[in-house]
Amino acid sequence: MEFIKDNALLIGLAFGSGIMLLLPSFGKGAGGVPNLGTAEAVTLINRNHALVIDVRDDAEFASGHIVDAKHIPLNQLADRMNELAKYKDKPLLVNCQRGARSAKACEILRKAEFKQVHNLQGGLNAWIEAKLPVVKV
Repeated sequence: MEFIKDNALLIGLAFGSGIMLLLPSFGKGAGGVPNLGTAEAVTLINRNHALVIDVRDDAEFASGHIVDAKHIPLNQLADRMNELAKYKDKPLLVNCQRGARSAKACEILRKAEFKQVHNLQGGLNAWIEAKLPVVKV
């Protein structure tokens, strides 16, 4: 116990270093799919011409979505995979309202051998909070 008291700063630094080593893995969601913040997502769309796939239901999509997003509800994704075949090697940004359904969609896309799949962390809620543009149907 005396060792801990005498070396609290060093123990804290060691613990902090361990956390810093683990942080990069926290940026990946299920199946190793990267979770992108809104700034990274905008860069992916603008520089890499990523296809945005919105997996929310029809009413959610109609109430507002990312400009040029392709609407494929999560429950239809497996059946509509042929619509995405030409994007297998292109960057995809998948979004839902908060990020959970899109994470599931990312897993499905990864299993279907899509190479560059990204999840919008926080979903459309984060997008709107960042004051980024949305369009309504």
